[in-house]
Amino acid sequence: MDPILIKIIQFFLSLSLLIVLHELGHFIPAKLFKTRVEKFYLFFDVKFALFKKKIGGTEYGIGWLPLGGYVKISGMIDESMDTEAMKEEPKEWEFRSKPAWQRLIIMLGGVTVNFILAVIIYIGMAWAYGDQYMTADSLKDGFWVTEKTIGDKLGVQTGDLILAVDGEKIKKFGDILPELVTGNTMTVQRDGRTFEQEIPVDFIATLIEDEDRMRFISYRFPFVIGEVSPDSENKDAGLLPEDEVVAIGGTSISYFDEAKSILENYKSQKVDLTIVRDGDTRMQIPVMISDTATIGVRPGVLSFDAMQEKGLLKIEKVKYSFLESIPAGIDKGVSTLSNYVGQMKKIFNPSTGAYKGVGGFAAIGGLFPDTWNWPGFWSATAFISIILAFMNILPIPALDGGHVTFLLYEMITGRKPSDKFLENAQMIGFFLLIALLLFANGNDLYKWLFK
Repeated sequence: MDPILIKIIQFFLSLSLLIVLHELGHFIPAKLFKTRVEKFYLFFDVKFALFKKKIGGTEYGIGWLPLGGYVKISGMIDESMDTEAMKEEPKEWEFRSKPAWQRLIIMLGGVTVNFILAVIIYIGMAWAYGDQYMTADSLKDGFWVTEKTIGDKLGVQTGDLILAVDGEKIKKFGDILPELVTGNTMTVQRDGRTFEQEIPVDFIATLIEDEDRMRFISYRFPFVIGEVSPDSENKDAGLLPEDEVVAIGGTSISYFDEAKSILENYKSQKVDLTIVRDGDTRMQIPVMISDTATIGVRPGVLSFDAMQEKGLLKIEKVKYSFLESIPAGIDKGVSTLSNYVGQMKKIFNPSTGAYKGVGGFAAIGGLFPDTWNWPGFWSATAFISIILAFMNILPIPALDGGHVTFLLYEMITGRKPSDKFLENAQMIGFFLLIALLLFANGNDLYKWLFK
């Protein structure tokens, strides 16, 4: 199946699940407080619905416009903008007739479900798959800066280790980049000394400029031959897959990233490669270096277990019992939300340039793997659920957070905003959301056309 189609299927499956459960978070407390729910829809039914059925006074349906979903609660000013009903006297079953604390619970139901769902998914993943990661401080000779221009911007180089960001120790190597994106300072270890260094305020903009180069640091690995090109001048030189290159022209190397600069010195020349075969046989093989400083081989990769045996890095493998997976899942949910909030702070600060990375549906779809695998699907779904929880609680009219803001104002001051004010606020919020939607998806389109 086409990878793009797989992503689209996963996107709509995840989105449908999250929308239904979010709206269920409003629906259940509304019913508990005996508030009438007129409609419960997956997607929007502008002009018509793909499916609808009325059960117990509530119309359940599926709309044709996949931009979200909604529950229409009687006596509430929402995206339906049904202002006619609001002109009538309040009925006891209407949202506006309920005490403020009940209305607050109804409005908080959606984001609460989104966060709880993410935590449940993380708990399930911890229990089913455990955790495996490379410890950030275990790389024997530091990491490899694969994109020197980005490394120079940040102020790191091959051989460095980033031990902490904003004073918080980094445990997992895979967490370094997300922490750099949201951080302000980093602790770097270089040549046996440790020092603090500021992260450039616009560093995130540097990453966004070329997303293909965004992952600019990698663990270092030995120069193991994966395959000799059949078109290479060295196809009959005697090189074999799994040979490890340990010296070029008498200059010893330990890692693949060291080879390029040495090969540059031997362009269009013959040179001896010292290789280790089958783990213990050492030999020299003369090869021809091309005018582009290559030897016509595709590098192979040692397994993490093999690299750990060599003492180059350390892999932690953690298995959780069901009870152990609960705090692990909660911690993952809280840390994911915290990191996302940090990213949003960067976006709202124009000097960071982070707003250039705001994405729409294409960006969200890109979170899913291009081959079907459940861990990837559930991980992306949990992350999107966190995003929905945070975005919906923002104090923007037309979002849950806007309603919550007005309810808190009412509970604190004892004065309820007028229906006219709420109608105008809802309309303003609606246009703000449309503008954000156009901006985010416009960013996706721009990247697709010009990057």
